[in-house]
Amino acid sequence: MTISESLRKRIIEQAQNRCGYCLVSAQFIYAPMEIDHLIPTAKGGKDTEDNLWLACPRCNNHKSDLLDVVDPVTSITVRLFDPRTQIWSEHFEWSKDDLAKIVGKSAVGRATVDTLKLNSNDNLQFRRLLVSIKHYPPFL
Repeated sequence: MTISESLRKRIIEQAQNRCGYCLVSAQFIYAPMEIDHLIPTAKGGKDTEDNLWLACPRCNNHKSDLLDVVDPVTSITVRLFDPRTQIWSEHFEWSKDDLAKIVGKSAVGRATVDTLKLNSNDNLQFRRLLVSIKHYPPFL
């Protein structure tokens, strides 16, 4: 990956130092945030600003080189959520019963939640801790 430090800083600023998928702040992540290729380089994606966003290691690890995934409700193939061009709240919301749980509102949202395992037990436990100290969800 040939991403300059100045480009990395711009991406961090644009993403408000949050993972583009789970929206957890970098200050609470156990490892450095990663620069995610929205279109993976394995699928022709470039190291250009319009193809890069910030992701926590958990989300980025599950994303890997995936681009098109299946909505578990409709079985339709969709693109994973693109945090650079799509609006998070149009595709996701927090469960009213458990603010740590991310719910997909659209095919893109559901497929992203499922593929990135956003509601795995480990992720939920971690976000519940953040909820308990009022550091998650970020915009409520």
